[in-house]
Amino acid sequence: MVQRGHSFAIVDEVDSILIDEARTPLIISGPAEESTDKYYSINVIIPRLRRDLHFSIDEKARSAVLTEEGVERVEKLLGVENLYDPGNIEINHHVQQALKAHALFRRDVDYVVKDNQVIIVDEFTGRLMPGRRYSDGLHQALEAKEGVRIESENQTLASITFQNYFRMYEKLAGMTGTADTEAAEFKKIYNLDVMVIPTNMPMIRADHSDVIYRTKKEKYIAVVEEIADCHHRGQPVLVGTTSIENSELLSRMLKREGIPHHVLNAKHHEREAEIVAQAGRSGAVTIATNMAGRGTDIVLGGNPAFMARSRVAQADSDEYRETLAQMRPLCDEDRKTVLEAGGLHILGTERHESRRIDNQLRGRSGRQGDPGSSRFYLSLEDDLMRIFGSERISGLMERLGMTEGQEIENRMVTKAIENAQKRVEAHNFDIRKHLLEYDDVMNMQRESVYGQRREILSTEDLSEWVDEMIQETVHEMVQTYVDPKAHRDEWDLEGLAERFHVVFGNPPEAGLLAEDADAVDEGLLATARQIYRSREEEFGAETLRKLEKILFLQILDSQWKDHLYGMDQLREGIGLRGYGQRDPLTEYKIEGFGMFEAMMARVREDTVRTLFLVQLADEENLPRRREQRFSMGRGAVAASPSQGGEPARQQTTVKRETPKVGRNEPCPCGSGRKYKKCCGAA
Repeated sequence: MVQRGHSFAIVDEVDSILIDEARTPLIISGPAEESTDKYYSINVIIPRLRRDLHFSIDEKARSAVLTEEGVERVEKLLGVENLYDPGNIEINHHVQQALKAHALFRRDVDYVVKDNQVIIVDEFTGRLMPGRRYSDGLHQALEAKEGVRIESENQTLASITFQNYFRMYEKLAGMTGTADTEAAEFKKIYNLDVMVIPTNMPMIRADHSDVIYRTKKEKYIAVVEEIADCHHRGQPVLVGTTSIENSELLSRMLKREGIPHHVLNAKHHEREAEIVAQAGRSGAVTIATNMAGRGTDIVLGGNPAFMARSRVAQADSDEYRETLAQMRPLCDEDRKTVLEAGGLHILGTERHESRRIDNQLRGRSGRQGDPGSSRFYLSLEDDLMRIFGSERISGLMERLGMTEGQEIENRMVTKAIENAQKRVEAHNFDIRKHLLEYDDVMNMQRESVYGQRREILSTEDLSEWVDEMIQETVHEMVQTYVDPKAHRDEWDLEGLAERFHVVFGNPPEAGLLAEDADAVDEGLLATARQIYRSREEEFGAETLRKLEKILFLQILDSQWKDHLYGMDQLREGIGLRGYGQRDPLTEYKIEGFGMFEAMMARVREDTVRTLFLVQLADEENLPRRREQRFSMGRGAVAASPSQGGEPARQQTTVKRETPKVGRNEPCPCGSGRKYKKCCGAA
């Protein structure tokens, strides 16, 4: 409601937002009331499991699965008879998440521990993402693993994918330096064409072929040698790494060689502007994660404005202008030295999963017609090579009889690496497409609920809505207890009368239930409307209108939240339908629609029942009632003071009294039936 509508979106670095980040849906969550003790108890047993014996890892799919021996071991350690028993479904879920946290997620790669918190590292930008948390208990499993305080688990209150959010805009556009490799996806998902705009000045950067080694150790030794060579020649170097861990490893190696350098990663992001501003000075060595990959202009010879600002705090003072004038000739002189040395050299220590991220790193050099160069150093032990492409290249290296420290620089190798990246990109595209297909089902439901919500908020008088809900509630009630095709003796008129009493607060007259099915429907509806009119007289029309709006919103939000949780659970297990030769997506649509219809029926009945049973409380009695109110469940609504400044004379409270009665005991309403089949059924 706070957004003014979705007309035109212009997205900067459009591929980062619409493609890289689109694998993860946007979620607004609130705390769920669950104990955190289970995370500690399950965390203790995971280190006692051995890889390949107790669990196996699929790095391509980023999944870890217990083997049969592992299941037995976990059951023994937890004292559980059968881990896959329906009663242990929650324990099983937390075991899987703890296994994932230990086996697949690495500190200083996927997350960092800072200020006694586990903070996610964005895999595309290398930046920290404070405030964001993994869902489904995974973040809590990581907190248990690292021994920090476990925050309470979150429950989804609202969710939407990036794709469906941006498709809400009538027009969508954006700009980036690296969209051409994803042109097909932009067209298919967003119906956007990609137009390549020529560079302002001719691009003269020299992009050298990749160099590949057998092991990481050999690769890093070669990287340090090249950095030392550039440093001594006065050529600035920007070293790109894929993780904080690797950037710090390389930093330690350079310190041993006595090469001065700066490290730019999520742990040292405070000095980002300063480090980047001076990364183009002669002989400068900057080690960076993907943070320096986007929207960063490295000025050759240094940035005089930033150098002046580092000496003088006030940018509009005479002293600052004098300092700036002194810095400019120094930077111009340094720029000539850098240009003679060959411009900024980009040294990549590993290929990223996406070619675009590599292109962004390369794009830091050779800007605006400046000279520059780039080269990537790889090894067969790199994640990308190990998971997606090393078999063929490894065989080739063995046939060539390569010795330790020897390198391959070959166009065929570069091509093989590019093919591995294409396979990863295709795999990630499948993930995004799959996510979108499932979210399209939710999107129709989301539009329906939010459309209804907007109408409620913008409509002053909801009495027509309430009348429709009363009609539908009565109709559904009659359909449940009265079958027009069955004989009258088979009708459950007693059950219908009790149900009507539970929902509307008054029992129907006996004569109403003596007619045929249609007459019963009409008679009960007339009675319900009469009760509604008496409520209006009791509360006053203005108070009742406010109450209707607040109750409707409260109940709709509460039921929608529960529905989201149910849909998450449905989606998690729906893939198993494939084993029965049924399409999981079609099954998800069918079951999801049924669940949505049931949710809307609950919203109608809950709203009507609460509205008909609500009681007014005097303001003087509120302190005494407060404790009772919280024990009754769904909240309370305060009438606002009038504009004239008078104090509110009354406050409305949703009253839900639950008698302390056993489910098999007689119902306290006096019907003679058991409580579980009478008022307890409501």
